[in-house]
Amino acid sequence: MFVLGQLVKLRAMEPSDAESLWRWNHDPEVMRWMDDGYAQSLARVRRWLEDERPRNEYGDVLFGVEVLSDAKLIGLGRLRDTEPETGVADLDIYLGEKEYWGQGYATDTMRTVCRYGFEKMRLHKITLRVVAENHAAHHVYQKVGFVDEGRLRQVFRRDGRWYDKFTMGLLEGELR
Repeated sequence: MFVLGQLVKLRAMEPSDAESLWRWNHDPEVMRWMDDGYAQSLARVRRWLEDERPRNEYGDVLFGVEVLSDAKLIGLGRLRDTEPETGVADLDIYLGEKEYWGQGYATDTMRTVCRYGFEKMRLHKITLRVVAENHAAHHVYQKVGFVDEGRLRQVFRRDGRWYDKFTMGLLEGELR
């Protein structure tokens, strides 16, 4: 199963995606404004995708993001911590292939993941958090309809400095 956007296709992550995921997660520029955790070996990432990652289901859906024109994997999108009682999910997204930045792929990925959440999962609201200094991501989120709902003070540390994060939300019917 896959989900089509204008520029991208969302599909399940495969064990063969391990090398790309490992490379992105070890690229300081890609991970600049994300919680990057601890370094993992390529074998560990492959094992996670092969055996340990729970299958996609309502509470946690992970998509690989492919370019429609050439089927190149460029990133991922995830709806997680979904609560069926409230119809709310948290969204994570990133593009790991930097040559695709600034060309509309992130915007199309956001729209496609959110459309899937509202139409297929019947969500009422999608939320996310973004580091306040990550202006490019904040702009994309606002462009597709997310609104700032709050500011979490000094919750992200990078290069010895603390940064704020915005909490943003998108309600069903607000997707642009």
